[in-house]
Amino acid sequence: MQQAVTKEDTPTPLAVSPSYLLEMARPESRIRVEFNGTVIAESARTIRVREARLLPVYYFPREDVNMALLESTDHDSHCPFKGRASYWTVKAAGRTATDAAWSYEDPLEDARDIKDYIAFYWNRMDHWFEDGKEIFAPERDPSPGHMNPLRDWLIQEAWDTKSTPELMEKLTRCLVENGLPISRFRLIIRTLHPLLAARAYSWSHDTDELEEYLAPYSMLESSEYLDSPFAAIIDGASGLRRRLDIDNPQLDYPILADLKADGCTDYVAMPMTFSDGQINVISLTTKQPGGFSKDDLGNLYEILPLLSRLFESHYLRRTAVTLLDTYLGKQTGRRVLDGHIQRGDGDNLHAIIWFCDLRNSTPLSESMAREDYLAMLNDFLEAMSTPVLENGGEVLRYIGDAALSIFPIQGDVGLAAPAAAQAAAKAAREAVARMVTLNAQRVEDGRDPIGYGIGLHLGDVMYGNIGAPERLEFTVIGAAANEAARIEALTKTLGEPVLMSERFNQCFPSKLQSLGRHGLRGVSNEQEVFTFPPAKKIGDGKNP
Repeated sequence: MQQAVTKEDTPTPLAVSPSYLLEMARPESRIRVEFNGTVIAESARTIRVREARLLPVYYFPREDVNMALLESTDHDSHCPFKGRASYWTVKAAGRTATDAAWSYEDPLEDARDIKDYIAFYWNRMDHWFEDGKEIFAPERDPSPGHMNPLRDWLIQEAWDTKSTPELMEKLTRCLVENGLPISRFRLIIRTLHPLLAARAYSWSHDTDELEEYLAPYSMLESSEYLDSPFAAIIDGASGLRRRLDIDNPQLDYPILADLKADGCTDYVAMPMTFSDGQINVISLTTKQPGGFSKDDLGNLYEILPLLSRLFESHYLRRTAVTLLDTYLGKQTGRRVLDGHIQRGDGDNLHAIIWFCDLRNSTPLSESMAREDYLAMLNDFLEAMSTPVLENGGEVLRYIGDAALSIFPIQGDVGLAAPAAAQAAAKAAREAVARMVTLNAQRVEDGRDPIGYGIGLHLGDVMYGNIGAPERLEFTVIGAAANEAARIEALTKTLGEPVLMSERFNQCFPSKLQSLGRHGLRGVSNEQEVFTFPPAKKIGDGKNP
């Protein structure tokens, strides 16, 4: 690559950071930039800014820029030293360079010299000239006069962390050990989770402990969140810095007044963006007189892009686990993550099989508004599934208004089968109790109660992948699963909400009530079926 060609001169220095490189100088030359054969800017009064390992940037006074060719955009970015940058698109003779120019219109103190100056990306303009001679973007300076200790930590230690909390804890320890005067350090990462909107991590100097907060979706409606810098940044603000130890500080968020009252002198919040554009937020506060130095913020700011990729890798793993747990179940999801992803992968499994179904679903769906029917269906499936999950079972699939679950029997069958049967029976009792409560509320509201049935069976099934090679489902198949569905179908005929098979009764350690032998549709031999004895029944035992 051709190197930048510049005159041998001694630029007039404006501001130089002693360690983290942030140098501003006025070169003694005329700089011109062209796009699509048109001069966009030309000036002998530019300011050249060198920052860390970034390319040097020429800032042009606005009066030396052809502003008629610039169109402002909504894009912005934030630098903890220079402040908020606004952007322009350059248009010349039918060509467009989107967000190719930027300016700090209200810069922070460290960058006051570039107020009302405009800069351009090297690679988005066609030609650059210095005193009439074309120049090219230089190579990045790999060692710009200072060593960033956080870079060494990033390479040597950070990559080896196993989880987001561990990475956050090690990062905090690294910042403290390298002299960053943080009094509070926070990170909020948005999640793809059915119950959680975000995971937040907080460290304070007072406790020297990392705390994890699981933020529900209701948090997004709270004033604490809506009136916070975090909400503003997630909604698109580029970041912010507020000095709290100056006269008339800008306290535009309630948290800033609280921090000032607590003796904090500086607050910085920056977006941490993932590769898919998801915006998360990292913030830090200090009580150090004079606030954070350039070195304090510069070292963290420099590693933030790579640091975000490390956090993203943990986020993606956790998201994958969450989605598999949510849509497949914990045990099934674990099998998929362990590599059981090909058609035919699976195991023969001895299990208690649970099948439940909603009564009269077809006429209900036709007579109710779709929103009301969906709400009723979710209430029913929640009442059925929650006890299964809480008692160690696995909900394998929802089949419209029915659900198929299992309680696996592993190890010594003589010990494990009775334990699994007890867990399934306990879940069934709890499900019935939930339905009693739900139906009582429905009747009170003037709605019809929900009819349902639960069938419990014991048998061998194939637990694995079925379907097309590119669209699989992890489920159980086999005669035992079908028999569980047939046993459930008898609940309507016999008027009992829960029925168990003869094989279930054989391994269940307590006494069940026999309801006699009955034929099962599609099964050649009659089977004896059972239910809970009267003393164990919940409610009046009627199943509408």
